[in-house]
Amino acid sequence: MRSKSREYGGEMDGLTIDEAARRMEVSKDTLRYYEKEGLLPPISKGANGHRRYTEDDLGWVKFLQLLRGTGMPIREMKSFVALTWAGDHTIAERVEVLTRYRIALRERMAADREHLKFLDHKIDYYSGVLALESAEPADITGVAAR
Repeated sequence: MRSKSREYGGEMDGLTIDEAARRMEVSKDTLRYYEKEGLLPPISKGANGHRRYTEDDLGWVKFLQLLRGTGMPIREMKSFVALTWAGDHTIAERVEVLTRYRIALRERMAADREHLKFLDHKIDYYSGVLALESAEPADITGVAAR
């Protein structure tokens, strides 16, 4: 992808940090943090010294978002990224890590389904109470008042 540089009016490869942050729906600070913590490969810089994000970089950001969404803490994300960069001989270890998080995620999802059932039940109950409060006698008994 090419992006017009406002500074120079020319063309530069990649996205600016603003564009990348907007596209990935994260803050610029998050992108900088991921880079500082070694979670992203080195980000290229344009002639002006500003970061230029490639599609591959954005793929890494998406991957980090997904890992974070599983509940993986940053320190484990660092270890996982290091395993990934170490090469294919670490694939079995990566599968083991991801399997642990899949199990934990499924447990949280099951708990969330129970929480949702509880909320649905309470909403139905309270909606019934509200309906009774505003009901006319005929609404409850089925017989019109004389």
